[in-house]
Amino acid sequence: MIRQVKINDQILGRPAPFVFFSGPCVIEDQQNAYDIAEFLKRLTDRLKIPFIFKASYDKANRTSIDSFRGPGLDGGLEVLSAIRRDLGVSVMSDVHQVSEIAAAAVVLDVIQIPAFLCRQTDLIVAAAKTGKPVNIKKGQFLAPWDMANAVAKARSAGNDRVMLTERGATFGYNNLVTDFRAIPIMQQTGCPVIFDATHSVQLPGGGGGVSSGQREFAPLLAKAAIAVGADGIFMETHPDPDHARSDGPNAVRLDDMENILLQLKNIENALNRD
Repeated sequence: MIRQVKINDQILGRPAPFVFFSGPCVIEDQQNAYDIAEFLKRLTDRLKIPFIFKASYDKANRTSIDSFRGPGLDGGLEVLSAIRRDLGVSVMSDVHQVSEIAAAAVVLDVIQIPAFLCRQTDLIVAAAKTGKPVNIKKGQFLAPWDMANAVAKARSAGNDRVMLTERGATFGYNNLVTDFRAIPIMQQTGCPVIFDATHSVQLPGGGGGVSSGQREFAPLLAKAAIAVGADGIFMETHPDPDHARSDGPNAVRLDDMENILLQLKNIENALNRD
């Protein structure tokens, strides 16, 4: 049975409606992040879809040493705090080091463990000890059943507010593949499972010094994920993905988001989950 995770006034986990996690890959500047968050907040309020804003304050695993990483811990948390306060939305971001967690936990409603760090015991345990909901992204290099070990690490700290995210598996030569069996398999841990539609269409390192992607397939994978029972959907978005400073090739255009969300909601309604 899936344990529901409460995130402020929102519930993640069936039979509750799917929760939508979205935002730009990285905080480019305060105005850009705020405008995206405000657009998504108004849209999801109108469509009555639970929404959590996600943006990274630091992208620590960029392909190139020259790639933009974001404003960093202090500057990024300041932006997320303002969005949380002014727009009344819950916020999520990823941590990369144990030393970041204390400051991050003051601001974040959900602490995310990045896919490449999903086996880092100290990081998972420290995040769980805050008592905040913890989202652990499945590494591209792991089988879905291996995530039971990551869940056990978080629960060892006395925290049952754990969720998992599927984001594709390494297929080789700059490609990922999505196996939708991963969603029900990871739900067997008792954790709700989010599907990351945009990172699943990423082509890691496929642009030479940057990652490439196939954003046109992200909505299709998101619809499939809802059909097989995902508890949440994550999609990165940007007003102008071709000029985004991180993960633009796999980000969904902000103007396309309403149509995508309506399709996802229609699929969920057809499954009688609400």
